[in-house]
Amino acid sequence: MATPYRRVVLKLSGASIQGGRGYGIDSEAVAYLAGEIREAVATGVEMAVVVGGGNIWRGADAAERGMERAAADYAGMLATLINSLALQDALEQVGVDTRTQSALTVQAVAEPFIRRRAIRHLEKGRVVIFAAGTGNPFMSTDTAAALRAVEINANAIFMAKNQVDGVYDADPRVNPDAKRFDYLEYMDVLNKGLEVMDNTAVSLCMDNHLPIVVFDMFKSGSLMRLLNAEQLGTLVADVPESLLSRD
Repeated sequence: MATPYRRVVLKLSGASIQGGRGYGIDSEAVAYLAGEIREAVATGVEMAVVVGGGNIWRGADAAERGMERAAADYAGMLATLINSLALQDALEQVGVDTRTQSALTVQAVAEPFIRRRAIRHLEKGRVVIFAAGTGNPFMSTDTAAALRAVEINANAIFMAKNQVDGVYDADPRVNPDAKRFDYLEYMDVLNKGLEVMDNTAVSLCMDNHLPIVVFDMFKSGSLMRLLNAEQLGTLVADVPESLLSRD
C-alpha cells in the first residue's frame, strides 16, 4: 500500500478504552483497537501509541476536589500505564509485537522511555506504547503525544475520537448545525479555541510542522483509509489558503 505516512503516533483517549462502560476498561473496545492497529502495521507503517487515562482518573478533576495538583497528575500517569498494559496485552493476543515504554520508572512492567530504543523498536516493526505522559505534572497526554511524535520523527499525529469524525465549530452531538472543518491551520485552532488538543500540544506541533489528523477511530477501517491517503476527518497543518477556502 502506498502511503505518505512512514511513522505515526496514534493518540487514544481514555474514553476509547472505556468503550460503552461508564468507567474503566472495556475489553471489547480494546480488542477492536488492537485489531485496527494490527491491520495498519501489517502494511509496514511504523506506529507508536499514546493512551490517555481519563477512563480511570483525571488529575484536574481530583485537584478541583482538593487534592494537590502534582500528586493528582502523577496518579493520572499511573492510570495511563494501566491502559497501556491492557492495550499491549490485546495487541500481543492478535500477534502484534509490542513494547510499552514509561516516562515513570516502573521496570517490573515497562521499559523506561529511551528515544533511540523506541526508534529501534519501530524500525523492527514493533508497536511502541508511550505510557505515563511526559513524566511531569501539569502536562496532558496530548502534549506527551506531540512531544514523543517530534522526538521519534513521526510524520503525523492521528487523534482518534469516538463517534466524532473531525473538528467542528460546535459540539455536533448537541448542535445538529455544527460545521465540520476539513482543513485548519494551527493558529486557527488556537485562536478559535477549538477542541483538538491542548494549546501546549498544538503549539509544539506548529513549531515543528507536525500534521495532526482528527478522525473517528470507531468507524471500522478508518485508520487504514487514513494511511491510504484518503481525505478523512480534519487535517491541522501548514495548509495552503486555497485548501482552507474550501471549508
